[in-house]
Amino acid sequence: MGSEANSGVVVVGGGVVGLTTAVVLAERGVRVRLWTRDPVGRTTSAVAGALWWPYRIDPRESARAWALRSLEVYEELALRPEATGVRMVEGVLGETPMDEADSWAAARLPGLRPVTEAEYPGGWGLWARLPLLDMAAHLPYLRERLTAAGGAVETHAVADLAEADAPLVVNCTGLAARELVPDPSVRPVRGQLVVVENPGIRTWMVTTGADGSMAYFFPQPGRLVLGGTAEEDAWSARPDPGTAEAIVRRCAALRPEIADARVLEHRVGLRPARDAVRLERTRLPDGRVLVHNYGHGGAGVTVAWGCARRAAELATG
Repeated sequence: MGSEANSGVVVVGGGVVGLTTAVVLAERGVRVRLWTRDPVGRTTSAVAGALWWPYRIDPRESARAWALRSLEVYEELALRPEATGVRMVEGVLGETPMDEADSWAAARLPGLRPVTEAEYPGGWGLWARLPLLDMAAHLPYLRERLTAAGGAVETHAVADLAEADAPLVVNCTGLAARELVPDPSVRPVRGQLVVVENPGIRTWMVTTGADGSMAYFFPQPGRLVLGGTAEEDAWSARPDPGTAEAIVRRCAALRPEIADARVLEHRVGLRPARDAVRLERTRLPDGRVLVHNYGHGGAGVTVAWGCARRAAELATG
């Protein structure tokens, strides 16, 4: 293990990528402090759906490898869903070809198959059993796992990565990397969600309409999460009523019982998109080691453990 890691690491960023990276480092015996600007429950990750499947993320081959490493972890965590917030749930990946999945995922997902007409009327896609994460439970689980491994979580807004007072710094700041690095290639992809009472739906569905519009729903404990949008370069965190109505309408077209479900909450999250994930070791101006792990877009949950392990390898040499 590198001498820098032995002297301590500051992980900057308290979303799912930062928390997972901090957990991996701490469980390898590294002294870790996680600096987060927002409480865990107010990060972009807290808004996520959150289904395991590579979504809008490059480089494709690396992302798939990171996703499969993460899948191994989630399958294990799903054995304790109440504690970890991870469950294995069946559902429909609409407009997803089987030959694409065959190239990387079919061997690891034995139940993967084309949908039937009954499962997805008038459409085509895949039926799959995938990890579905309840972020309201999963993020606190990660935080508790970090502190159990000796790590510390500190509320700390950062204006410059050089502020981190450790010989080794890991940057998991997501969208904030646009200003902190600075990296103008990082941009927001706005996602709006509607949370409703679950009218008895037990499977999830993800679809894309002919006009490119998305509709998806994820059953979570005590609620159903409806989506969604993917508005590039949109910075508004305020829910739009018209968008919310359209989301409910699109989801109700898939499952009519959703139309009458009572709305519990509106959410907006800004996905930290980039042309490709930045996962590399470099240095701060003063020579200290800096590892970047950001730009995961809407797939942070999907690749979190794979990217965390690679970031830990880069950090510890």
